[in-house]
Amino acid sequence: MRKLIILIVVLVVILGIYSGIQVYLPQVGSFISSQSINNNLNNSNSGPQEKVKVVSEESVTINAVKTVGPSVVTVEEISSNSQNQQQQLNPYFNPFGGMFGSPFGNGGGSSNGGNSSGGNSSGGSISNPVAIGSGFIISSNGLIVTNKHVVSDPGSYVVITSNDKTYKVQQIYQDPQNDIAVIKINPSDNPGQVLKPVTLGNSNNLQVGQFVVAIGTALGEFRNTVTTGVVSGLGRGITAGDQFAGETENLSDVIQTSAAINPGNSGGPLINDANQVIGINTAVAQNGQNIGFALPINTVKDALNNFNQNGGKFTYPYLGVQYKMVDRNQAILNNVPQGAYIAQVVSGSPAASAGLQQGDIITKIDGQSLTTTNALSDIISKKKVGQTIVITYWRNNNIATLNATLGSAPNQ
Repeated sequence: MRKLIILIVVLVVILGIYSGIQVYLPQVGSFISSQSINNNLNNSNSGPQEKVKVVSEESVTINAVKTVGPSVVTVEEISSNSQNQQQQLNPYFNPFGGMFGSPFGNGGGSSNGGNSSGGNSSGGSISNPVAIGSGFIISSNGLIVTNKHVVSDPGSYVVITSNDKTYKVQQIYQDPQNDIAVIKINPSDNPGQVLKPVTLGNSNNLQVGQFVVAIGTALGEFRNTVTTGVVSGLGRGITAGDQFAGETENLSDVIQTSAAINPGNSGGPLINDANQVIGINTAVAQNGQNIGFALPINTVKDALNNFNQNGGKFTYPYLGVQYKMVDRNQAILNNVPQGAYIAQVVSGSPAASAGLQQGDIITKIDGQSLTTTNALSDIISKKKVGQTIVITYWRNNNIATLNATLGSAPNQ
């Protein structure tokens, strides 16, 4: 009996110990796991940390202003009180309506004469500066890019930097094929002042929805005005200017943006989030809201390469017509063929020598049909100076052909 009691007691003790261990082990496991996690966190916090940069639209805009803003300039024409002041205010491209301000040149290859900025207006009148556009510095030796239509008037121009330094424009080089102009100023006009060039990006990498910043002299008055938006379209084709007055220019493959582009913004930079210029603000839709257009910076790069390779001038094949593309619907409605309607033939141009006339519609070049996506300027740009082309055209309900030898486009 005594042995039996001892055995029972031993069994009870063993069972008690076993139960205690079962209860304690999960607590130990939980403690070990929590300790392990805490140790890992402590160890990760104690080591070198990778810096995480938080980027917001606000920070991108501020960085763009700080980085690119000093390179943005205002372009002013020294005008006369005797001139039409209303014509000189608000000169900016408008692809869907009338032209505001002075003509931007005779797109399509016509010439306005030489490159240099001439003298002031006739004697006896008082000259006043009229802010007409924007631009941006591309070299420390005084080269500035702007739109061709900003500096198309014969006359004297000045450039004003963001810190109010004024430079007289020495020379203006206009690209006859694109709405691009290169302005030359003399850095020694302001000794000690450093001209800071922008960084040119790659417009081939743009995506719809990408955040962009525009800087320019809004309304010809408010310098270095900043607006923001997105790339809202790519590869747009527009006809800029006043087509009824014959003052039009066909621009292809332009960037559409929701960043506000106001009169006076023309020629200013469109900037990406890396503080690179990816376009030149060029046009605005008159009846639309937040619909602006910019020339891709790669078009500007190609133009600058052309400029540098040809000793400081632009050289392109040249036919010498102003035109408006007639699309399929317009052709059907007006019972005419699709193609390039000639609004004006430049006197003395290859087109004039070949016999083209105002009112003709060019339908083909070397057998290649002209369409809104394959415009006359697109085809001519692929030809060479001195090359003879076969032009198929419509005149008075008849189709005919003629030969034209392309010249070198005059710098305007």
